[in-house]
Amino acid sequence: MPASSLRVWWKRRPPTAGAAVMATGIVSTGLRLAGYEAVSLVALAMTCVAWLALAVDFGVGLLWERERWAAEARTPGALTAVAATSVLGTCFSALGWQALAAALLALAAVLWPVLLSLVVHHWHRHMPGSVFLCCVATQGLAVLGATLAGAEATAWLAHATLVLFWLGLVLYGLALARFDRRQVVEGAGDHWIAGGALAISALAGAKLISADSPRLYLWNEDDLGVLREMTVGLLVLDLTCYVVLLAAEVARPRPRYDVRRWATVFPLGMSAASTLSVAAAVGVPWLKGPGQVLLWVAVAAWLVVAAGALRSARAGLRAAR
Repeated sequence: MPASSLRVWWKRRPPTAGAAVMATGIVSTGLRLAGYEAVSLVALAMTCVAWLALAVDFGVGLLWERERWAAEARTPGALTAVAATSVLGTCFSALGWQALAAALLALAAVLWPVLLSLVVHHWHRHMPGSVFLCCVATQGLAVLGATLAGAEATAWLAHATLVLFWLGLVLYGLALARFDRRQVVEGAGDHWIAGGALAISALAGAKLISADSPRLYLWNEDDLGVLREMTVGLLVLDLTCYVVLLAAEVARPRPRYDVRRWATVFPLGMSAASTLSVAAAVGVPWLKGPGQVLLWVAVAAWLVVAAGALRSARAGLRAAR
């Protein structure tokens, strides 16, 4: 296949394609939490390959195609760069690769304020579900920061992460005010991020709770009580949103493939991972059953969307030739 055809097809890829990395990474995380280590590693390997491809494209655009990079950086989809990097770093931290996870945290932390300011500056009314990526990117940093803080027993990182956690919730409220509610029945897939942002917020809360230890003593009883209540509340809101969005899909099916369907898989996987993590963090073992059911729903959705992506890629490459 000519390299020029591959480049033409790749350039047509929208910024929201980074959701594929996020979706695959969180499915890998969910599989690990459920005890399926081998399958989780396979998903992680695919996440790494996809992340590297997007990282190279990001660097090429920044260095040699500034006009294209600037145009993409103004769209909400640009924040998938931060979220995908944070998800990958969290996967590495869970494997014990703390130095690599810390490097990805540093990279995401550098990108986050730049991309967030560009995206928020170009917000407007009646936006699609991708507007919630401001919350997802912020809470992705919080999840990775809290995971590293617990693994490395670093108190200052945990307290910085707590600030990001609350900031992410503020950004969710601001995004909700600009979200076009009609997207619930008309959206092509990214409207599910409205629930995914709640799920990753619940996961961040669970990670903050789990990061505490007698050695660190991060939170007093009042702090811990607030964190527990907020985390459980966010999970309840996420699962409620999950049911509403699923009902809208049944009432008005949208079976045609769209690259934004990766932004559907990510919230499905994130809901599973947050349910399993909250079950462990707040000591509610009966949540593990629903969490595993949600996980296999996410895996099935990933397979369906991946099959659609392959068909779309073949058609796109033929058109590029």
